[in-house]
Amino acid sequence: MNSEHAIQRLGFQKWYERELMYSHANLVLLLCCAIGLLASAEVYQSSAPLMDQLKVIGSAVISAGVGVFALRRYLYLLKHAEFVADQAVCEACNVYGRLHVLGGKDDSATLSVSCRHCGHRWTLSL
Repeated sequence: MNSEHAIQRLGFQKWYERELMYSHANLVLLLCCAIGLLASAEVYQSSAPLMDQLKVIGSAVISAGVGVFALRRYLYLLKHAEFVADQAVCEACNVYGRLHVLGGKDDSATLSVSCRHCGHRWTLSL
């Protein structure tokens, strides 16, 4: 589900909370991968049979790969949520996040909204 439909369905504040929760779930995944990588380093022994060494190195590579993916996803989701949240302040009455979605444009990169407090209209860049 893209951001426009999610904001229309959930409302801005719930959408923002969910984006932050998804972002921080990736941070938890990153921490688990770091623990897996450190555990692989701890278990590795050069005197172990070759197959055991390859299993440990494979698990370390997988932990590192998933960790890099989780870090990139964490930063992307956090940056996107903050980018949209910075635009959610009404310029007329300075109310944050109380907006009504009027609709998106054809390019789906912008969203027309109005303030629930004063009715001022502006566009959010997604």
